[in-house]
Amino acid sequence: MNSIQRIIKNTSVLLISQTISRVLAFFYIMYTARYLGAKGFGVLSFAFAFAGIFSVIADLGLNQFMVRELARNHDLAGKYVGNLAGIKLILAGMALGLMVIVVNILGYPGQTVVVVLVVGLSIVLDAFSNMFYAVYQAFEEMEFQSLGKILNGLLILAGTFIAISRGFSVVGFAAIYFFVSFIILGYNLLMVLKRFVSLKIEIDWDFWGSTLREALPFGFTLIFTTIYFWIDTVMLSLMKGSEVVGWYNAAYRLIFVLMLVPTASVAAVFPVMSRHFKSSMELLKREYELVCRYLFIIALFILVYGFFFADKIISIVFGGGFEPSVIALQVLIFVIPIIFLTYLLGNFLAAVDQQRIVTIVAGANALLNILLNLFLIRKYSYVGASIATVLTEGVGLVLMGGYISRNFLKISMVQNILKPIFIGILFGVIVFVMRQEVNWILAGVIGACIYIILLLSFQIVTKNDIRIIKQGILG
Repeated sequence: MNSIQRIIKNTSVLLISQTISRVLAFFYIMYTARYLGAKGFGVLSFAFAFAGIFSVIADLGLNQFMVRELARNHDLAGKYVGNLAGIKLILAGMALGLMVIVVNILGYPGQTVVVVLVVGLSIVLDAFSNMFYAVYQAFEEMEFQSLGKILNGLLILAGTFIAISRGFSVVGFAAIYFFVSFIILGYNLLMVLKRFVSLKIEIDWDFWGSTLREALPFGFTLIFTTIYFWIDTVMLSLMKGSEVVGWYNAAYRLIFVLMLVPTASVAAVFPVMSRHFKSSMELLKREYELVCRYLFIIALFILVYGFFFADKIISIVFGGGFEPSVIALQVLIFVIPIIFLTYLLGNFLAAVDQQRIVTIVAGANALLNILLNLFLIRKYSYVGASIATVLTEGVGLVLMGGYISRNFLKISMVQNILKPIFIGILFGVIVFVMRQEVNWILAGVIGACIYIILLLSFQIVTKNDIRIIKQGILG
């Protein structure tokens, strides 16, 4: 199986599993939001955003650095896992302590503080599970990660039903995530011990120092990315209150569910790109261009459909009390094609040892996002936060895309960007007309068929692409 086929094979495995896990996430978010209402859902969303910002301390880029290094030399797995486990124990304790101190300083109500603490504990456990996921990714054994993600979604959904039937408060919902994170960590520990390495916590001070130094660019990128990913929710909470946070996060979580497409694709391609940077720039370009084009055409379909049917989606998913989320979704949906490509660009730069560029861009974006939110949230509330997200991601795309084009490789803008945009516009006109006459679900099915026909007619999807994809999926 060649590299392209291996990428498609692993992407297929991850995409199927992440589709299942994100569908499960869709349902437990839907039921949670409907049960807690905008205000309670806002408290829970704030807790995840707040704890998420501090959780980067428990990682500092170690996972992504380990993927790159183990993809190049599997024999180092025991050394990395043993030492990173020790490092993460210390970092996780620091993250949790800072989280508790800051949330109390900000003067949030007691219930919110408890929710933040419980969610924080679950995120600390997830930091160790993510380390094991990095091992699966480096060895290109994506099925173990896939099973973990599906199990996680099933357990949270089951816990959500139990919480609703027993009349749990928002604290009870937070506790579900903690218990599920504990179970998933046990699963990952068992799989890694049985199939990959023997876990023995090591304290090699020289290795700790060199690893932290080399992972630091990844860490800064993660810190900056996490800040502009979650800071809007925290700022909305401080400036506008929990109910507004609930409205915004109803739309924001739908966008997050859709991120399964780039995360699955890039998780599969990253180890391969890391190897081919050292061995074959021609293969690297083919892999990069293929993934770029398909991420973009998928994103354009989501953009068009999501924009025109935002009202139906919000109404059906969240019910009454979330009507203000419609305009937030219509704005945020424009981030989909941007963030799909940005996710690929950032990982490409990491694979070719240019993580410092990603760090610089992420830092600039974090600062820009904070400044935009300070102005736009004050003036336009949650709609302003949505606009700030789109603008921030757009700047990152331009900066990273320009750097890659100047210094590494250029892709065909006509075939990979301009022609898909033209097809997207045609598709948008068709969906707009259908919206007036056809049920939203039927419009999606018919629209998908028309979109595929347009892509084939304009040869954006080629026969060679289809052959490669079939070989990758079927082996």
